[in-house]
Amino acid sequence: MKATAMAGQETSLGTDYVLKILGMDICSDIMVGDDMRRGISGGQKKRVTTGEMLVGPAKALFMDEISTGLDSSTTFQIVKFMKQMVHIMDVTMIISLLQPAPETYDLFDDIILLSEGKIVYQGPRENVLEFFESVGFKCPERKGVADFLQEVTSKKDQQQYWCRKDEPYRHISVPEFVEHFNSFHIGQKIDDELRVPYDNSKTHPAALVKERYGISNWELFKACFAREWLLMKRNSFVYIFKTTQITIMSVIAFTVFFRTKMKAGQIDNGVKFYGALFFSLINVMFNGMAELALTIFRLPVFFKQRDFMFYPAWAFALPIWVLRIPLSLLESGIWIILTYYTIGFAPGASRFFRQFLAFFGIHQMALSLFRFIAAVGRTQVVANTLGTFTLLVVFVLGGFVVAKDDIKSWMIWGYYISPMSYGQNAIVINEFLDKRWSIPMPFNQSISVGKVLLQSRGMYTEEFWYWICVAALLGFSLLFNLLFIVALTYLNPLGDSKSVILDEGDENKNKKQSSSDGQHNLKSIEMSSPSAASIFE
Repeated sequence: MKATAMAGQETSLGTDYVLKILGMDICSDIMVGDDMRRGISGGQKKRVTTGEMLVGPAKALFMDEISTGLDSSTTFQIVKFMKQMVHIMDVTMIISLLQPAPETYDLFDDIILLSEGKIVYQGPRENVLEFFESVGFKCPERKGVADFLQEVTSKKDQQQYWCRKDEPYRHISVPEFVEHFNSFHIGQKIDDELRVPYDNSKTHPAALVKERYGISNWELFKACFAREWLLMKRNSFVYIFKTTQITIMSVIAFTVFFRTKMKAGQIDNGVKFYGALFFSLINVMFNGMAELALTIFRLPVFFKQRDFMFYPAWAFALPIWVLRIPLSLLESGIWIILTYYTIGFAPGASRFFRQFLAFFGIHQMALSLFRFIAAVGRTQVVANTLGTFTLLVVFVLGGFVVAKDDIKSWMIWGYYISPMSYGQNAIVINEFLDKRWSIPMPFNQSISVGKVLLQSRGMYTEEFWYWICVAALLGFSLLFNLLFIVALTYLNPLGDSKSVILDEGDENKNKKQSSSDGQHNLKSIEMSSPSAASIFE
């Protein structure tokens, strides 16, 4: 127990041990893979799912067909490890296996044999052959017990195991097996145990689970934060590419809108400054769209782990939000540093940092918006469709493509709920209310050139509106992150249901066919225990 708390090669000795037993240590640092990345093999993917459950704090594990796609040696090693785990950690496991090898079968303590939806036998592995011998069937010496159990309830294969030479063979049906098991000493023992009412006063207080998750909220956050940081380092190419992209676009921007061609204080050049600011806004906004694909890529794993109570949605979403803040500062800073003075915006230091703050708010809002769209869409096609539609609506109602005064009264509400309108207002107010745009108009000395430019697009003309717009952008970021958490909490992954509904005619047909040919339905060979303390004794 002391060794399991030591720091291992990966996370802990327990994790390293699971990796080694499952044969995953050779690919522990390889991505699982998807449609675009080869990743690990199919058998390794199956073992990843098994290991993911084994390293957790679960005390009851139900495993269905974990040997599919694995060779018998690997299956034996996995089951052997799980037997040791049951011994050491007081875990209860129920495992169904398809045609297990004899050495794998011998690792089980208890057997549950199901046939035609009924329990034929449930009890210690050592007594299962004794039970069938009491009915009249004996397993040959060189026959695997698992294969014998699969065939002994079948009408076609049953006769070869008849051992009562002094009696003629007759078919023993599943209901007869069930009836005989109830009178067998193992079945009577189980029945006697179930007849005794359980005394709740004997329950240990620590045995009652009172928390939804195995660790505290702070530990959940730290674990998810560490994982998110690891994923960012693994996906570093994406963030390096995004940084390179915004750097190249900023170079293009300051070569197109060059300051020597744009003189401040003139209406004609003011339109060019409008274009430069809008182009900057578009680039910072679109730079956040990569968050949509990154989130979609991670949702299948999240939904699986959420349903297994690994962690809540907020523990998944908060680290993403927090770790994207330095990224927003970096990308907004690169854009401002390369374009602000080369394009020729207001030269004051306060104006520089205020535009930087505005672009930071826009970038944070864009990241949060696309994360929320990804959580609602849940698939690449739906999320891309929603994202494109949202961008078109936001741009049209942002106050630049269509001026605020030109928007119909029945549609003006879209302008006020569009995050783009607040971002556009913030950056143009910061620029056109600078003193170099305060030159009076020739036809009206009471109004400056800057305010005329603002009024031409329906923008606000008071300085305090800048801070209101920045606060609105940060508020949108908070709102979209909260909606992202809500969507992750309550929405389920899209996809077809796994259940199969048979028509009544098909069901009756299958029943008739089953009764006519006597084909049995072996459900599983499992290990289990009536005691939660240990299933191997």
